[in-house]
Amino acid sequence: MRGLDLLRRYPLSVLFAAVGSLLLLFTVVVLFNMVFRQVVLRPEGLLEAVRDPTVIRSIGLTMYASLMATLIAVSLGTPLAYLLARHRFPGKSLAEALVDVPVVIPHSVAGIALYALFMRHGAVGRAFSRLGVVFEDSLWGVVVAMLFVSAPFYINAAREGFRGVDPRLERVARSLGAGQWTTFYRVTLPLSLRSLISGAVMSWARGISEFGAIIFLAYYPMVAPTLIYYRFTIHGLTGSQPVAVLLILLCLAIFLALRLYTRPRRGR
Repeated sequence: MRGLDLLRRYPLSVLFAAVGSLLLLFTVVVLFNMVFRQVVLRPEGLLEAVRDPTVIRSIGLTMYASLMATLIAVSLGTPLAYLLARHRFPGKSLAEALVDVPVVIPHSVAGIALYALFMRHGAVGRAFSRLGVVFEDSLWGVVVAMLFVSAPFYINAAREGFRGVDPRLERVARSLGAGQWTTFYRVTLPLSLRSLISGAVMSWARGISEFGAIIFLAYYPMVAPTLIYYRFTIHGLTGSQPVAVLLILLCLAIFLALRLYTRPRRGR
């Protein structure tokens, strides 16, 4: 009876729930099939991947490089997001479009563009090579590639977080004698912190999953997606699937922990 009552009162919501569940089911089936085949049917392959120093080193490098890219995105993207959220200025629409360009272009195109700029003979790569910083086949190349594709996720989330803060609160703080920096630090930043954290997590996750841009600029040292591709070309599904499942399980555990940590507390 309860189901029929819901259908009569909210027919559109019930229909949307049924249709939306198909997309969730698609995601679950794709991931569950691979995890089930590896964990239940061939657990020895997963145990071997856990004991493989190359795999552990590759996954650790992936998370570390993505964390570095995320920290850079937070440092440079927060001021940009605040300007886009709070001010109107000439070229704002162009700036917002440029933020989203890395999301829409093919990642192979992004990799070629990054390589042309940051290779040893590129405009930027040549200047940095004189300082001892090389991007080709190095950790810095991985970080640059991850930063290019993941920064938009943080900037967009931070911009929406700043827009969600009522400007009147900032004006009240300014009227009470607080400067612009104090108002940002004591009012705007705390109220938008959840959006900033969410955007940083998404940026970090996007960096972990990047492959197309990295492979052109920094095939070595191998991050996890590159290692998975390499093992698939050499050993097929048997050699690549354990590493892929291990990466999925680690990312899932981290995301669940972050979700539990950042969810709203009761009574707050």
